[in-house]
Amino acid sequence: MRERDTHDKAAAWLYGRHAVEAALGNPARRCSRLVALRETAAEAETLLRGARAKPPRAGVEIVERRALEKILPNGAVHQGLALAAEPLPAVDFESILTTAATPGTPQTVVALDQVTDPHNVGAILRSAAAFGALAVIVPEHGAPSVTGALAKAASGALEEVPLLRVANLSRALEKLKQAGFWSLGLDENAVQTVAALDLPERVVLVLGAEGSGLRRLTREHCDFLARLPTRSAMASLNVSNAAAVVLYALAQRA
Repeated sequence: MRERDTHDKAAAWLYGRHAVEAALGNPARRCSRLVALRETAAEAETLLRGARAKPPRAGVEIVERRALEKILPNGAVHQGLALAAEPLPAVDFESILTTAATPGTPQTVVALDQVTDPHNVGAILRSAAAFGALAVIVPEHGAPSVTGALAKAASGALEEVPLLRVANLSRALEKLKQAGFWSLGLDENAVQTVAALDLPERVVLVLGAEGSGLRRLTREHCDFLARLPTRSAMASLNVSNAAAVVLYALAQRA
């Protein structure tokens, strides 16, 4: 099975304080430009002095707001900072398995089935980092590229949690099963709730697209199907909110 990371080959613009600070603090990053407004130039200089990434040769470039907004997507909430950074080095799928914690410690991986919104993927990365997930896995087709919007939503988590793209999600779940992981698919129509399950130490949380949910083949590779017991007419949560709730619950197994 072929695996690679989800980053684009060309340098991409990251923006916003958390995303820029986290990227500059990552020794694996190579950065080509750091752009700031006059009012954020001092902050940019401070971040650059503390950088562990390979910094841009030109140092901090001070530009007018219009020039900064021209290089970023329309409506980007940049907070006066933008960083052009090369993609992170690819993370091998097998390395996720070998870096799993010592047996006896709960471990979680997140798998996303056709979750296409970069804001949702970024928010799920943020929750994965907060609750100690080992990685977030997405299929090669049907998942968003790593863009500034995704990195902004991840709020720095892109530098902490490996985001892997796999050729076949079902085969990835099989590999994880061979490594001792059990797959928990979130399904609003499931009979059991997440809280009612006696889950093992190693769990893959599998989340589907909003509306259509898990695809049939993905569902068939899940060992458990469960729902969140919502108490209103709104039967389901946004996928990133649901991920945060379940990741919190899984973290309580320790």
